[in-house]
Amino acid sequence: DAIRTLHINTCEVFGYPNSTRDEIESLLDECESLLNGIKLIQELSPKSLDQLVSYGERCSVRIMAARLNQIGVPAQAFDAWDVGILTNSNFGDAKLLPSHESAIQNAFSRIDPDVVAVVTGFIGQDPNGKITTLGRGGSDLTATAIGAACGLDEIQVWKDVDGILSSDPRMVPNAVPVRLVSYDEASELAYFGAQVLHPIAMQPARKANVPVRVKNSYNPSAIGTVISQMDKPDRLVTAITCKRGVKLMDIQSTQMLGAYGFLATVFGDFEKHRLSVDVLASSEVSVSLTLDKKQDMKQINAVCEELSPYADVTLKDNKAILTLITDVERSSDVLATVFRVFSSQGIRVEMMSQGASKVNISFVLDDKCLEDAVLNLHKCFFENQCIVEPIQDPEDNASPPLIEA
Repeated sequence: DAIRTLHINTCEVFGYPNSTRDEIESLLDECESLLNGIKLIQELSPKSLDQLVSYGERCSVRIMAARLNQIGVPAQAFDAWDVGILTNSNFGDAKLLPSHESAIQNAFSRIDPDVVAVVTGFIGQDPNGKITTLGRGGSDLTATAIGAACGLDEIQVWKDVDGILSSDPRMVPNAVPVRLVSYDEASELAYFGAQVLHPIAMQPARKANVPVRVKNSYNPSAIGTVISQMDKPDRLVTAITCKRGVKLMDIQSTQMLGAYGFLATVFGDFEKHRLSVDVLASSEVSVSLTLDKKQDMKQINAVCEELSPYADVTLKDNKAILTLITDVERSSDVLATVFRVFSSQGIRVEMMSQGASKVNISFVLDDKCLEDAVLNLHKCFFENQCIVEPIQDPEDNASPPLIEA
């Protein structure tokens, strides 16, 4: 009743036409019927859940389109599947079908270009006509899929921060916006903790080479961050990000297995127990890796048990991953400063890894040392207040860094 009252009151306060109110009433009736069915059978399947959570978006776009029309902006509400957002049947985490691009193009070719299309985000429809949800980053993915298919000049994603920042402002008060990042850099930032744009949401834009601008809904005048294809950045470090509460696992072979046999066996056990790894470093007879705090402890213990016949396994809690988004071709300059800062603060690095994407260097530290490490590195790379004498970057005089103070 509260949900129905909220939506109907909104229609009455703004004086929306009866057609809008009737559409919303019909959707709310559907929602109520579905809830009654779920209550009767005492079961909520992924398919039913996807349909259930779709009603908020579907009501919202109709309310927004009606308001735009009231203020003189021609607009029309669309459910995502009516503009080509077609998916597989993996309810809860559906993937776009290969045909979605042509379907979007065909749909928008029939929409008046002078009319604003207000489209539901985060939901789609499978080949059987069932409603699906796109999983994490689904609303952003809807936007980038449409923008890429339509060949737009720019896709804008509106968040609650001034674009991508040099670090987490909750930890680093002096974090500054970064005006331009590459798709690779943005993906690594998201993976290692930056809550801005999910890597999956960037895929359509990257494929079509359409820039994505991240803007702040609460500060529209801010320039934001543009994510695009770009050459080597004119800066030593783009951003500093981190993950807390991770586990560090050291695996040392107790047999004379070559790299092929040892590593194949180790990763076969991880695949069997569905454990994913964040950061990894390996040699011929040893592997060090980190596991996210969300991983199932029962599965971790099971892997340790299976590894025990041929390896010594050590599991360490309360670790953190500190990641520098940087051009690894200039890693010598970066690492020279990083390790001098760590040495001056008594911070011990337990593991280091360079990402295959060539834009990140990660360090595993004690969680208690993380904030000190991030704050001091940020002072060196972004605030010109380094606690150690910085290594002179030979490219510093080429052009100013793309950081907005």
